[in-house]
Amino acid sequence: MPRGSKDKYTEAQKRKAEHIEDSYEAKGVPKDEAEARAWATVNKQSGGGEKAGGSGQKKSAGAKHESRQSSAQRAVKTRHGEPRPDQPMEDLTKAELMDKARKQNIAGRSTMRKAELIKALSR
Repeated sequence: MPRGSKDKYTEAQKRKAEHIEDSYEAKGVPKDEAEARAWATVNKQSGGGEKAGGSGQKKSAGAKHESRQSSAQRAVKTRHGEPRPDQPMEDLTKAELMDKARKQNIAGRSTMRKAELIKALSR
């Protein structure tokens, strides 16, 4: 039997638990075990009942969209290996330095070591 009060759960969470419990019972699981499994599933999926607290300040729909958009753009840049503008050349990988050298059309780049690439790109 599940422990504790279920007062803090939303109606949607209670319906979900009931549906899961019915599904387990249909498979032949005893009622007590089915109820316990159902609430464990709801807790795992949603983190338990409604949580009190927080700042109380919610972002507007526009602010949320803006945050998501900028986050997505940063993620794409990172995925494509674009270094941050403030990142020192010493922190770049040799492959990133080679790419920069290729874009600047530096001759002899294929035989250069990392330090030589940094020196050539700094000129």
